[in-house]
Amino acid sequence: MPNRKNLFFFYKQTPELKEKIAHLRELAHNNGFQIVDEIKEANIIVSIGGDNAFLQALRKTNFKEDCVYVGVNIDQLGFYTDFMIHEVDKMLESMKSEQVEVRKYSTIEVTIDEETPYYCINECSIRSNVIKTLVIEVLIDDQHFETFRGDGMIVSTPTGSTAYNKSVRGAVVDPRLPSMQVSEIASINNNDYRTLGTSFLLSDDRKLRLQIVQDGNDHPIIGLDNEAMSIRHARQLEIKVSPRQIKVLKLKHNSFWEKVQRKFL
Repeated sequence: MPNRKNLFFFYKQTPELKEKIAHLRELAHNNGFQIVDEIKEANIIVSIGGDNAFLQALRKTNFKEDCVYVGVNIDQLGFYTDFMIHEVDKMLESMKSEQVEVRKYSTIEVTIDEETPYYCINECSIRSNVIKTLVIEVLIDDQHFETFRGDGMIVSTPTGSTAYNKSVRGAVVDPRLPSMQVSEIASINNNDYRTLGTSFLLSDDRKLRLQIVQDGNDHPIIGLDNEAMSIRHARQLEIKVSPRQIKVLKLKHNSFWEKVQRKFL
């Protein structure tokens, strides 16, 4: 990685992590990296923590396309974190011996009420925040598809298909498929409301619109990856596969399907 030397550390400011980061800073400096304190100056962003910390790093740094993200875990490997904090010497050796590669991950773009779009690398979810179901009109490419009533819906990326989406019996999707998956949370199917009753995939040239029917439950929780948005009276969400891709430093021998096997089988 000869042209990427400006390194920014993203981590929770605790005394324990600060001590560990001091060692990482020294190691990075001794190997020719420049530590920067401003995100805009960085072309490598190192997230310290688990997958949740990695998701926070993406959001707080605005999903920078001109950076390579590196996930370093504290206790166990995750889907986005290929490296351990107590094995940074091995990480540097892997980089020097070309055992690593930069992989691109797709994102989805979420526009709420035609305002500034947000990005997700895992999923966008909309759920009821009271003990009352939501009614959502589902449109695909501006054509009405179904009327949903239930606890909520999840729209996930392929890499996010193993997280929240899998827990509601959605499919695990190969990250090489540019797509988004729509999954239901506890749908009600009767003579008044009818849905497909299963998850479905949309290609990267489709546009999904979720129109929230305001019937008294007009304070839904909208989740973007691991962050809840405090938006009241949301009327609609427009979601599509974004051309924005996130570059992540990964080990060559640790593929998505190896991680799925290790986590679930």
